[in-house]
Order: sequence, then structure tokens, then C-alpha cells
Amino acid sequence: MNSIMSLSNTSERTNIFASLNMFGGVPSTTASNNRLEEADANAEGEGKVKNRLLSMWNNVKYGMKLKTNFSKESPVWLLGKCYHRKESPDVTEMGTDVAAFTSQANLSADEDEGLEGFKADFVSRVWMTYRREFPFLNGSNFTSDCGWGCMIRSGQMLLAQALVNHFLGRGWRWNSDGLFESSEEAGKELTHRKIIKWFGDKQSRVSPFSLHSLVGLGESSGKKAGDWYGPGAVAHILKQAVKVATELNQEFESFTVCVAQDCAVYTQDIFDECDLPDKWKALILLVPMRLGAEKFNPIYAPALTALLTLEQCIGIIGGRPKHSLYFVGYQDDKLIHLDPHYCQEVVPVWSDNFSLNSFHCRSPRKLHISKLDPSCCVGFYCATKADFLSLIELVKTTINAATRSTANGMEYPMFVFCDGHSKDSRMSPRRYSIPPDMEYSTDSLDNDYVETEEFEVL
Repeated sequence: MNSIMSLSNTSERTNIFASLNMFGGVPSTTASNNRLEEADANAEGEGKVKNRLLSMWNNVKYGMKLKTNFSKESPVWLLGKCYHRKESPDVTEMGTDVAAFTSQANLSADEDEGLEGFKADFVSRVWMTYRREFPFLNGSNFTSDCGWGCMIRSGQMLLAQALVNHFLGRGWRWNSDGLFESSEEAGKELTHRKIIKWFGDKQSRVSPFSLHSLVGLGESSGKKAGDWYGPGAVAHILKQAVKVATELNQEFESFTVCVAQDCAVYTQDIFDECDLPDKWKALILLVPMRLGAEKFNPIYAPALTALLTLEQCIGIIGGRPKHSLYFVGYQDDKLIHLDPHYCQEVVPVWSDNFSLNSFHCRSPRKLHISKLDPSCCVGFYCATKADFLSLIELVKTTINAATRSTANGMEYPMFVFCDGHSKDSRMSPRRYSIPPDMEYSTDSLDNDYVETEEFEVL
């Protein structure tokens, strides 16, 4: 054995130990440990191969370059902003579109601010997608969220939009060429990068809204890496994430997240949280709701699109069954969305001058509203108290009015604002049943219909 230990040639030593192992010269515990390590390595390798194949399949399936059609005859709404190429869009041309009920102040008739303006606005929204090759996720062997993390990614996009509104303003546009005409624009670009860094894919104090952080918070409710989340669960996780981040970073002390319970928002709870003696703390309001039993009820379609015309709206997370999407606008009866299912390489956002291209999507997708899963969550951002009071009024007088059944004259609101505190209510908020006379049918629809990629004006 001493002669073995004195060997300087590594390969010789390896061969001798291999021979000893063959004839039982190496203790069985060592051989067992070697087999376990080899099994772990094989499992890790198989996991990486599986993730790679799954991401390739997703990229083939969701990266197809089809054309998205945008009609120049109909207005396009994107998070409270309307784009229209006609010189004089009017209410009569909008037909039953609930946008007719809202203020027309945001209508843009200038051709340069028509669909070209929509393109610049859409590309400026932060796009979160599946990523691969990130650090192991919370003690698991996951290095990708491909196949299960789409709802969390949609929730990240919803929160990112709120942060953009809060720190940059709704009118901010991403300058992809990196050329800035003023120090103010350059400063906003630094803020833009900082926002994206907060969502970086690893466990870090500088990335409080990372996939790793959100999955870690989900563990307290019994979730684990690889589990699928619903929109309501993600809403509560986002609330917790902001609360934890506020304890570590004073930049987050200027806003708060509130989540509605049972489709009811209690105004006094909001005022207690936001209406401080010296200022109003900006509000991110998340309202999980279910718009139908097993399938989306079409009576809610006009009200749902009307939400996207409100200046306070920061989007809707939902999608098709088990297929989450982030909805930011609509045209006619099709919802415009960002799709998180395209799997991309992880980006080291903590390095200087990291690439921003994979965080902005140039290819809007559209989904017929009838294909929406009934479970969803709408988000609002209210920078001021006046914004919140305006939201209450619009929902009461416009949004919920759009859910009136023509058969019995009853309203079936998506959600309601209630006076007082939620803790003072002795009973659950009134649950509005689904109109019995409204039937859902997909017989005339193409179930595989999805539009995506390049802009085409018809």
C-alpha cells in the first residue's frame, strides 16, 4: 500500500485503485459512495438534457414567426392608452366596445402615434420568460422553470409594469439604440436596468423579485419548485415579496401591495395602508377573480376589455387553462398579451452593460377573449389618492354596468368596492352567480387559434 501512495502518476494510481475495487480491496462504503455520486451526476445530467429538450420544444412551439393582424379600422388599447390611425375615431364606430364609456382623452389620431406609437409602447413593456441554466433553485435540481413557471413569470411582468409606472412613469419608452439626448433620459435608462435587476434569476438581496425568491415564498403555502401556481396564489406571493423587499431596501417604502379577498376591495383598508398623514403611499392593487364556472362567461367580455382602457390598469394575468399569459391590451374581441413560454438563456443582470434585448418583446400575440380561462387576476396602480377614487367611480359606474344581463336586468360584477374594513364584515361579500341564461360554446371557434409575431396592418 505504501508503494501505491508513493506513485506520482495519477493515471497509475487510478488504475491500481480500480483493480483493488475489482478484487474487493477498496472498502465497500467507498464504493457505495462512488456509486451514489455517479447516480447523482447521472441524474443531474439527465435533468439538464430534459430541460434542454423541453426548452427547445417550447421555442419551436411558441417561437413560430406568424403574423399578428391589426386592423386600421379599430382602435388598439394598451394599458389605458388608445392608438388609432383614423383622423376622427368616434364612439359610434366602437359599437358595443365599453371603451365608449370611458374618457376619450387618451385617443391618438396622429398617424405617427397610431400603430407606430403602439409598437414603441408595446416593446417598452418588460418581458419575463422561461430561463435556463440559472443557479439551482432552492435546494432542488431545477436549473430552468420551463414547463411550470409561466404564472410566476406573468406575475413578474405585472409587478414590473407597476414598478415602471412608479419609478419611470407610464409615458416612458425604451430607447433600444442606447443613445440618449439628455442626462434625464440616461438616468431613466439606469433605473430601467435596475428594475430588471430586481428580477434577476438567482437568490440575491439585489433581486428580491427573482424566481428563486418567489418560489421560496411559495414554500410557506406548501408549494415547491416545479409546482404550478394559480393567479390568486401569485398575487399573494407578490404581496409578500414586496413586504420582504421593503425591509431590506428603502426604495420600496413609497408603495404597497394590497390583494382583494373574495372579489371585494374594502376601501378603509386601502386608506389605512396608503393615506398617511403626510403623503399617499402609491398603491398596487391586485384583484383575483373568477369569471365563470368551468369556462369563461362571455357576459364579462365587455367589462374585461374595459379594464384595459383604464389609466390605472397594469394588466391581467391569466391565460388559457394551464397556460399563463400576461394581457396588456386588446383590439376588437382579441386580447393582446406577452407570452412567457419562450425559453431563453439566463442573463447575468448583475454585470455591467448586460443585454436588455431578451427582456423586451417585439412580437405581440393575440388571443380570442372567449378562450380565456375564467381564473385571472387584474392589477391596478394608483399613484395618488385621486387615482384610487377615480378607479372606484369608474368600476362602479362603468365596468360593472357592462356586466348587466339583458335577460333579467341584473348586474354580475367582476369585483366590488365596499366601505369599511374587511375584518368588520361578519359575512363574506355577496357572491354573484353566473347568469343562468348565458351559455358558452366553442363549436364555431378554432381551438388552436393564436396570432403572433410580425405587425401587419389590414
